[in-house]
Amino acid sequence: MTMSPTQRLTVSRGGPATNSYVWSPFVTKLEARLRFAAFSYSRDAGSPRSAPKRKIPYVQFPDATTLGDSTLIIKYLVERDALPDLNATLKPAQKAHDLAIRALLEDKLYFYHGKEKWCDNYTTMRDGVLAAIPWPMRMIIGYIAQRGAIQMLYGQGTLRLQDDEITMLMAEIWDNVEALLQEAKVSRKEEQGPFWALGGKEPTEADATLFGFVVGALVCDAWVPSLERTGQ
Repeated sequence: MTMSPTQRLTVSRGGPATNSYVWSPFVTKLEARLRFAAFSYSRDAGSPRSAPKRKIPYVQFPDATTLGDSTLIIKYLVERDALPDLNATLKPAQKAHDLAIRALLEDKLYFYHGKEKWCDNYTTMRDGVLAAIPWPMRMIIGYIAQRGAIQMLYGQGTLRLQDDEITMLMAEIWDNVEALLQEAKVSRKEEQGPFWALGGKEPTEADATLFGFVVGALVCDAWVPSLERTGQ
């Protein structure tokens, strides 16, 4: 199936169908990627229970089919020429660099943030992501969600670390991301327009992911990071 940016799909984002950002970095990543291409889409709250992979975000296409996972959704749209391939002109080393940035954020930082949200600031997290669910059901579903998150974080390895170790590792990631962006900004200082993570003139896939995680960190009330508490 070939899609065009004029064909409307619906993004289920796990929050109100408004222009406001939601707490999930993966929702913001997907929406940023669509906006880079001026791809028209609708928003819907959705629910993990209705999602094809039981997680947010997911999309519904005009023919009512659904697809989950932000990366797979983007790949699907790129393969069908509905979105441009942002990494098409990158050299092999640049593609590896781009993939490494995304993996660092999605497969490492995400879990450190998850510990802060679901363990250290659970009540705020529960009342934020489950705001549409009335009491006492919210308390029950929240407990189930937290238990699942704890099991996942322990199996993944984050909860096998001490708090100060997680803080150190999280600080290392953010410090290096900041240094990367500072370098990219300097490399573009003589030119007009935005700067991008790899220092090029156009965004790559890493920029959508990075934007999602930066916004997610800024807007999520349940993320009161240990970095902030320790003054870093």
